Amino acid sequence: MELKQNKNIAALFDIDGTIFRDSLLTAHFKKLVKYEIISYDKIKHLEPLKIAWKNREITYDEYMNELIKTYHTSITGLNINEVEFAAKKTIETESKKLYIYTKNRIEWHRQQGHKIIFISGSPDFLVNKIANELNADLWFGSTYLTKNDIFTGDILPMWDSISKLNTIERIKQSYNIDLSNSYAYGDTNGDYLMLSKVGNPYAINPNQELLNKLKDNNIKANIIVERKDVIHEFSLN
Repeated sequence: MELKQNKNIAALFDIDGTIFRDSLLTAHFKKLVKYEIISYDKIKHLEPLKIAWKNREITYDEYMNELIKTYHTSITGLNINEVEFAAKKTIETESKKLYIYTKNRIEWHRQQGHKIIFISGSPDFLVNKIANELNADLWFGSTYLTKNDIFTGDILPMWDSISKLNTIERIKQSYNIDLSNSYAYGDTNGDYLMLSKVGNPYAINPNQELLNKLKDNNIKANIIVERKDVIHEFSLN
């Protein structure tokens, strides 16, 4: 099949909760514990929060915020080789846990000749591996800084709207991207500005905060809800 060459049109994808059905960071954290790189004692305080989230007593974001803080503290001081080992194991065992809808959309964009770009708040050493697995053209993640192969605890984030927006502006300039005809896919408020910048925004299983913001700002997004093997699609008018 001859592919159309539309490389000035981009398909911008968040990863966690948009392509991947869980959080790459969470999956990596579990591997660090499994291989005894990190002690379980460092994460056992998260169990009551996890139960509270599952019982809808706290939000997912509240649970994740505490988990991410614990993760950041836990990998500080680790050697890059230990972290990379667990990262490779994470992708080997978890990279097939994808949403059907966005997996198919990636393939559709590839057939159209669009530039496929992953922009994620997950650590860059995880984002690059799943980007390679799914043949993305470009990828951007949160940069976890090291010195002498040891993680320092310093991070250049990519999980907030402003960081993602700044990255999109650089992509637009560097690759002459036509945002008005481009696509974006995200699931939380951190993806709002990314969705608002393109002509074809898609909210994948959006949380209430993102849905409200899209409505309040009259963003005509496509809403996708995937549960088990059923996909619902509707538009915000």
